[in-house]
Amino acid sequence: MDQATTPATMRAISQDVAGGPDVLTLVETPRPVPGRGEVLVRVHAAGVNPADWKIRARGVFTDGTRPPFTLGFDVAGVVEALGDGVTIFEVGDEVFGMPRFPRPAGAYAEYVTAPARHFAPRPRNLTRLQAGALPLAGLTAWQALVDTADVRPGRRVLIHAAAGGVGHLAVQIAKARGAYVIGTASAAKHDLLRSLGADELIDYRTTDYAETLRDVDVVLDSLGGPEWSRSLRTLRPGGTLVTILPPDGTFPAEEAEAAGVRAVFMLVEPDHAGLRELGALAEGGRLRVIADEVFPLEEAARAHALGETGRTTGKIVLSVTS
Repeated sequence: MDQATTPATMRAISQDVAGGPDVLTLVETPRPVPGRGEVLVRVHAAGVNPADWKIRARGVFTDGTRPPFTLGFDVAGVVEALGDGVTIFEVGDEVFGMPRFPRPAGAYAEYVTAPARHFAPRPRNLTRLQAGALPLAGLTAWQALVDTADVRPGRRVLIHAAAGGVGHLAVQIAKARGAYVIGTASAAKHDLLRSLGADELIDYRTTDYAETLRDVDVVLDSLGGPEWSRSLRTLRPGGTLVTILPPDGTFPAEEAEAAGVRAVFMLVEPDHAGLRELGALAEGGRLRVIADEVFPLEEAARAHALGETGRTTGKIVLSVTS
């Protein structure tokens, strides 16, 4: 489909003010037009991430963008038009990606535009819903474990919230890299995590991992606060703590230096090469994507309310177009 036959308007979820899930409303809005080096993608699925509901509640993106705006960074869909200079895709290609992060991408909508290299071909063995759940969480895990911590065979890797959106993918990525994988999760989720490759599991409700674990090479943290210092205690000298939460006054940078370990904050970035690596793992049967709940686009508020409970396994996804 070219731009001449693509609808001039589209459905999207918008918010006009900061607030709870009820500020998310379905609107009709002009369809975007791809610029130079960009593609227009018809969105079939959009992942829902903690970043989304945090931005919704604050009412501002980190670049200062304020309402009205459309949330969402995860996209799986079909290329419908090409901007000048795009050579890596053709109209009709199935793609997935995390466009523009941390700037507004507007994925809770029927169409998005973004630089072509913010996308990659959709893995052939993932459904559109699964592919829509993968980009932000998958790239976060990949960039933290591979690019930042350089996980290699034999490394002992501790993954907090191992059954969560980032965690369940991180378990599989670390395992694919040959690591010994330790996860923290409630006991009810241990069987799932074993099926994903976890070697050792700790029920955080009954066991203090900071007292029982030692000689860990890498900790992937998504908890923050007091867990930063507690996680440091599990690391061997020379080990690495990677947090995906912005540091605050409790971030133990000096404590880490004194202990001879590294503590860093990592912010995920759009990453064509990383998406291809994730796709290769999925197509090789080494990466499963768990979509815990699926909601239609118009029920984005319900999706946010569920996500904020912190009780989901895997990812929440919006089904945008069939």
